Amino acid sequence: MIATVLVANRGEIACRVFRTCRELGIRTVAVHSDADENALHARMADATVRLPGSTPQETYLRGELIVKAAVAAGADAVHPGYGFLSENADFARAVLDAGLVWIGPPPEAIEAMASKTRAKELMGIAPLEHVTEADLPVLVKAAAGGGGRGMRIVRRLTDLEAELTAARAEAMSAFGDGEVFVEPYVEGGRHVEVQILADTHGTVWALGTRDCSLQRRHQKVIEESPAPGLTEELTQELPELAIRAARAVSYEGAGTVEFLISPDGTAHFLEMNTRLQVEHPVTEAVFGIDLVALQLRVAEGRPLESSPPHPHGHAIEARLYAEDPSRDWTPQTGTLHRMAVPNGVRLDTGYTDGDEIGVHYDPMLAKVVAHAPTRAEAVRKLAGALDRTTIHGPLTNRDLLVRSLRHKEFTTATMDTGFYARHLPELTEAAPDPHAPLAAALADTHGRSRFAGGWRNIPSQPQVKRYAMAGEEHEVHYHHTRQGLTADGVRVIHADAGFVVLEVDGVRRKFEVARYDTDQVYVNTTTLTALPRFPDPTAQLAPGSLLAPMPGTVVRVAEGLTVGAAVKAGDPLLWLEAMKMEHKITAPVTGQLTALNAVPGQQVHLAALLAVVKPT
Repeated sequence: MIATVLVANRGEIACRVFRTCRELGIRTVAVHSDADENALHARMADATVRLPGSTPQETYLRGELIVKAAVAAGADAVHPGYGFLSENADFARAVLDAGLVWIGPPPEAIEAMASKTRAKELMGIAPLEHVTEADLPVLVKAAAGGGGRGMRIVRRLTDLEAELTAARAEAMSAFGDGEVFVEPYVEGGRHVEVQILADTHGTVWALGTRDCSLQRRHQKVIEESPAPGLTEELTQELPELAIRAARAVSYEGAGTVEFLISPDGTAHFLEMNTRLQVEHPVTEAVFGIDLVALQLRVAEGRPLESSPPHPHGHAIEARLYAEDPSRDWTPQTGTLHRMAVPNGVRLDTGYTDGDEIGVHYDPMLAKVVAHAPTRAEAVRKLAGALDRTTIHGPLTNRDLLVRSLRHKEFTTATMDTGFYARHLPELTEAAPDPHAPLAAALADTHGRSRFAGGWRNIPSQPQVKRYAMAGEEHEVHYHHTRQGLTADGVRVIHADAGFVVLEVDGVRRKFEVARYDTDQVYVNTTTLTALPRFPDPTAQLAPGSLLAPMPGTVVRVAEGLTVGAAVKAGDPLLWLEAMKMEHKITAPVTGQLTALNAVPGQQVHLAALLAVVKPT
């Protein structure tokens, strides 16, 4: 029996495994980078071991350090989580060679399937060797890992070489393996997968299907089980293919076989992920099981039942990211002051109030999962929970998730992998609450002492406050009178530092207001920035200035780019790496490059001036 488990991962992944271990009475060990010293997963474990450094390459991708940590902490088993080294056969062998239990498939199975190129060869599928115009569009894909990293769609042959370079760099950063390959890209397809679980006694379970078609940058955003709208033939064929793939490599443990379903209903094998998936909670909800507990059972050599439990209902998961979907999904950093999700849904997270969201790792904050008897009920339940979720801190994709779940294509299950390419502008269109600035102003006034100038008793002298909301400035005017507060068209029922009630057209509306010693003000689900009453006229930037959209590292500059060069709007100038993803920085206008303040390897902070393009 396993007594102590080290989780070779971080964040939500490690916390998820630790929860099951605690329920089973198993002691837990966490590894953490310097950036994660106070992270939730490090605080949650029974023991922790430091991995010196902050980047994945220095820490969570150092298999020899993790094995050494497991031995030092007295662990007798290692769970790889998902991502990082979870599909690294050499790491699995190192764990086994150290006399530890590996909670995963045999290294030989990982080797056969973890490389997407070798997996396709095993399934009789050859990658594209020489790409021509007739092959376009194609997909450049990392051979190792997953999560959308190291993937690029190429629609012009002239872009292929640059995208291969970018994909190799991103794959090496995320997985320590820069191998990439090219395959045809299926337009309008659906991403459907099958969860499998196999023991050491020859039993293989296929636990239904999952639809993961809603993706950004090839990374899943919303997943559900069972996959809706499949034909009876596909519903039977996909699990059979998944079991066949598992048996072909004598698979053990949890894994996922992924397919792309073309518009004509043809199933194309994509890959087999030899690990637990981020979206595994929807399968757990539908089948009423704990996949981590079953992984532990298999690792201990105990058999599974001859057949899996019967599925019930429908489950949907949404991934909350700290990012700005309206600006090419730019990751966001900063302090997560508060995250509160209503009861009745499952929350898997690696953050608590007050934690810092840094630049080194994936920007996912949490997964929210709803389970209900029918798909329509699960969709409504999850959308409602997210709509009522409070997040104070960096910008997130919360509003995008709510709108996605309520979009007609999703509610009617007619979505495909091009959903966000078609609908992103409408899904990210700003829709702020017009009364949020007034509520913020009233709460601010009541949060300060009237003797400090916050109270006026002269009706002819209104109070004026300015806020930035959804990229626009809003000026609020209101009066203090002997009868109370007044504002045009709005009756103030109640106002204090944290709660405001306004009556608008006979309807009373409630506003919760919070501020955390910053210029940011949070009013219900709306974020505002308090502005000075008189703007600083010197706070100007030269036209064409390029500011860093996030903290990160300059990984490379466009070849031959020097000050004085002529550039066109949209030309790539440099690439930043942040949160394990590469972000292309392009020229904002057509003109001449008059300043370049970035060199490869340079660390830059948010809003740092990277370059200036003088418009022509």
